[in-house]
Amino acid sequence: MPAGELRYPSSISYPPISQATDTPMEVDELWVWAQIKAEARRDAELEPALASYLYSTILSHSSLERSLSFHLGNKLCSSTLLSTLLYDLFLNTFSSDPSLRAAAVADLRAARVRDPACVSFSHCLLNYKGFLACQAHRVAHKLWNQSRRPLALALQSRISDVFAVDIHPAAKMGKGILFDHATGVVVGETAVVGNNVSILHHVTLGGTGKACGDRHPKIGDGVLIGAGATILGNVKIGEGAKIGAGSVVLIDVPPRTTAVGNPARLVGGKDKPSRHEEIPGESMDHTSFISEWSDYII
Repeated sequence: MPAGELRYPSSISYPPISQATDTPMEVDELWVWAQIKAEARRDAELEPALASYLYSTILSHSSLERSLSFHLGNKLCSSTLLSTLLYDLFLNTFSSDPSLRAAAVADLRAARVRDPACVSFSHCLLNYKGFLACQAHRVAHKLWNQSRRPLALALQSRISDVFAVDIHPAAKMGKGILFDHATGVVVGETAVVGNNVSILHHVTLGGTGKACGDRHPKIGDGVLIGAGATILGNVKIGEGAKIGAGSVVLIDVPPRTTAVGNPARLVGGKDKPSRHEEIPGESMDHTSFISEWSDYII
């Protein structure tokens, strides 16, 4: 194998997100950045048509935050919101806040470990719009908390236009977040999303339409929310819960349980719901409850 070339492994041996926190933050970031650069060098050799693109987005930069800031600036710019302004904004924010860089690394690991379609860290960095939308949102959230709200809202609008992901800048996101496919995800102003959560496309974390104040869902650590699910109101989705695709959830869901349907019901019943031991936000197991839920056979 040529020097510097990395193979695409069939199974990932990287430490799980929960264990990655044992590694010092700076060391973990440097390790991931080294992998990204090695992957980009390999891909530039394998596909010369991408060599210039890979050099400008990854190989010419000295750090992950510089590469990410450059890429986001070019993705989100417009004729009146210049890429140079956005690059400076992103770089200053990422450089001054180590927690944002740690969250970006955790999100990269989440995609690499949980999504079998994610062939490399560099693939996620360059091409996963859910990852990019989440990192841009983190910057908008910080701007919101700094009372730079017009700029935060302008950034939210560009994220929605470019990535089709609409997250209010006041919404709080943990780390190790995977927006899988991401198209059509909507997250309201007072929503809170915990750590190691996986959310698929067309998920809504919204309000009921009539409440004011704290009116959006609170998603616990390790939750998995299937495609097209809608969760409305200031409800709590407990740690390690699973929300089935297409479900409509209007009340709290206990930890380690599965809610499916419209309106959503707990698998096993309300009084003694079935409970699982795994963390679905990390395992990405969408369908293990089927045998307990239905006798439907094709």
